[in-house]
Amino acid sequence: MPREKVVKVWDEREVAYSLKKWRILKEKREKALQIMKKLAQFDPHVYGSVARGDVRKDSDIDIVIPYKVPSFLIEHALENMPFQNKRIVMATPWHLIKGHIEIDDETVITFPLINPNDREIEFYKWGGMIDIKGIQTNSRVPGVNKKLILIIPTENGHIEKEVMGRESEVAKVLGVSIELVQERVKILTRRDSIGRTGIYLNEEVPDWMSFEEALKRMADRDPNIRRKTKESGGI
Repeated sequence: MPREKVVKVWDEREVAYSLKKWRILKEKREKALQIMKKLAQFDPHVYGSVARGDVRKDSDIDIVIPYKVPSFLIEHALENMPFQNKRIVMATPWHLIKGHIEIDDETVITFPLINPNDREIEFYKWGGMIDIKGIQTNSRVPGVNKKLILIIPTENGHIEKEVMGRESEVAKVLGVSIELVQERVKILTRRDSIGRTGIYLNEEVPDWMSFEEALKRMADRDPNIRRKTKESGGI
């Protein structure tokens, strides 16, 4: 999916969805729900545009398990569902270490491989996250997109508000800390001006190896990964 640049909105505007957009949202949510039902015991959430509603045809379906779970349990729950690959991802040496199971080109299941802190859970609320019940009842939630625009769902579509200059309001709407909002604004505006600098870790895990074993091997050779796993209480 192409990188989206931060944009400025004059104040706020309301967007009405076309029948095509509602259909795309319905299709993506139905696909997400099939996977989430398999993972129901782990409290899965879908986050991003599929949770907010402002989807496009090329929008990803991002499913997150918001707490540490032994990876073999997740893989067992997906036993009859083929997937493309497994990866371990870490945005920077200071961020959460996560497992990714890529179901197909648009669908990814994300789960922490170490215990996440409150700020790391808030990250998903920032983009908007919703559980199985929310999907089943056709609920949508507010969240911020990659253009730094707050999306607030309405009956006919959504309202857009620029985040910059509204940090306190955004924090209240999303139920996150003002510190998280300020951090995300800083990161996304910096990325917009200098470009994406890449992520610290994005390594494929062999089919025959568990995520935990792969992470242990990475920690043995990388002091930043070793430090992060120790800080969180171990693998």
